[in-house]
Amino acid sequence: MPNPSCARQRGKCQTPEERIKNFDEVAAGLNKEEALLEAGRCLNCKNPRCEAACPVNVKIPQFIELLLKDDLKGAASKIMETSLLPAICGRVCPQENHCEGACVLKGKFGSVAIGLLERYTADAARKAGLLAPPKAAKKTGFKIACIGSGPSSLSCAAELKRHGHNIVIFEALHGFGGVLRYGIPSFRLPRGVISAEVATVREMGVEFIEDTLIGPSLTVKELLKEYDALYVGSGAGLPTMANIPGENSLGVYSANEFLTRVNLMEAYKFPDADTPIRIGANVIILGGGNSAIDAARCAMRLGPQSVRVVYRRSREEMPAREEEIANALEEGVQFSFLTLQKEIIADGGGNVTGLKCLRTELGAPDEKGRRKPVIVENSDFIIPADTVITALGQKANPIIPRNTPELKMTAHGTIALNEDGSTSIAGLYCGGDIARGGATVLLAMKDGIAAAHRINKYLHEKRV
Repeated sequence: MPNPSCARQRGKCQTPEERIKNFDEVAAGLNKEEALLEAGRCLNCKNPRCEAACPVNVKIPQFIELLLKDDLKGAASKIMETSLLPAICGRVCPQENHCEGACVLKGKFGSVAIGLLERYTADAARKAGLLAPPKAAKKTGFKIACIGSGPSSLSCAAELKRHGHNIVIFEALHGFGGVLRYGIPSFRLPRGVISAEVATVREMGVEFIEDTLIGPSLTVKELLKEYDALYVGSGAGLPTMANIPGENSLGVYSANEFLTRVNLMEAYKFPDADTPIRIGANVIILGGGNSAIDAARCAMRLGPQSVRVVYRRSREEMPAREEEIANALEEGVQFSFLTLQKEIIADGGGNVTGLKCLRTELGAPDEKGRRKPVIVENSDFIIPADTVITALGQKANPIIPRNTPELKMTAHGTIALNEDGSTSIAGLYCGGDIARGGATVLLAMKDGIAAAHRINKYLHEKRV
C-alpha cells in the first residue's frame, strides 16, 4: 500500500565545507533503499497531474510502479518512451514548477521526489547495463540536419531517428551537449552524465559532427541542398550586458564567457588545462537567475575571499531555483538584495576595483507580475570588487540569422514561427532558446520533439 506520510527521501550531499573545494557532484542521489521508500509514497493516481504537468509527458506513475516491482529495466524503458535524457532531467529540471508542483501530496505531505526517482532509475539502469536506446524504424531515406547539440536538438534528433530518418547533428564547439556542457557546472551535472546520454542518442544511429559553425562555415542554403529538412536548436548564446560605465574594464566577464571557461574548458584545472581564468579576491555577480547562481557557486570554488550576488529585487522575486539559492548561501555566497548596479569602477590601469550601486525598493508589479524595483534617491554606495560577472539574461544566438537574411525574425531576435510551427524557409524548423529566447531544459526538449513531428509531416507531404 502507498505510504504518502513517509518522510520524503533526500539522499546524501557533500557538506558546504567539502564542496567549495571541488567541482564534484554535490548531491549523491538516492540509493536503492531510499528510492523504494520514496517510490512507496506515490499514490499512482488514476488522473496523474504530475504526468500532465511534465513538458515531455514522462509516464511518471507507471515508471514508479515498475520501480516498486523491482523492474529497473522496465522503469527506465518507460521513461525513455518520451525522454532520452532522464539522468540529465532528473538533476537539472525544475521539477517544483512541473511534475512535483502538480503532485497531489504537495500540500499535506510534500510532493513525491520525482526528479530524484528519475535520476536513480537512469543511473542505476545504466550502471547495471540495462539502459538500451529505442530501436529505430525502417530507414526512410530522408536526411535531416540538426544544428546545435543541446537538449532541444538531441530530443529532435532522437525522435526523428525513431522514425527511421538519417540524422546528423552539427556542433560548433568541441564537446556535445550545448548549454548542458558549457553552461551548467559539473557539481550540478557531471560531464560523464552528459556524455552517457549523448552516447544513447549516438547508439540509435545519429551522427555527430563537432567544430562546425553553421552560418559562416556552412550556410543554411547549402545544407538545404544536401538535406531534406533542417532543425535549428542553436540556443541562446548572446549575453545581455548591464550597459553601465566601466563595463569594458579588466576583470569583467559575461556569465556566458565565465561559465564556458570553467565548465567546457575546465579553467579551474589551470595550468593542467589550457584555459586560464582570472579571479580576484572579491567577486560580484549581477543578476538573479540560475546562471547568476551557477556563476557565483563556480566562483566560490576558485578561492576568492568573497562572492556576492547583486540583485535589484528581493529574494522572493529571484527567478533562480530555491534549492540553488539555498546551496549558494550554505557555501558562503553573500547576497545584496534591492540593489542596482550603476557603474563599474576601475583604477588607472583599467582593472576593476569596485561596483557603484543604488538602493531600490519594490513598487507596482510589472508586465510579468513581479513588483518593479524603484531607485531610492541619494542612495549611492560602493562595494569593493576585483571581478564582476554579468548574468542578466541571454538572447537567442544571432549567428545563423545574421548569415541567413531570408530567415524571418521577431523583434526580440528569435526565429519567427508561423501558426503551424514552420519558419519563413521551407524545410527549416526550430525550437528551444532560438525560438523562445530563453527556456528550461525540459521546454527545449518539448520543442525539439514537437518540431520532429512537424518535420515528419513535412517529409510525408514532400514524398506524396
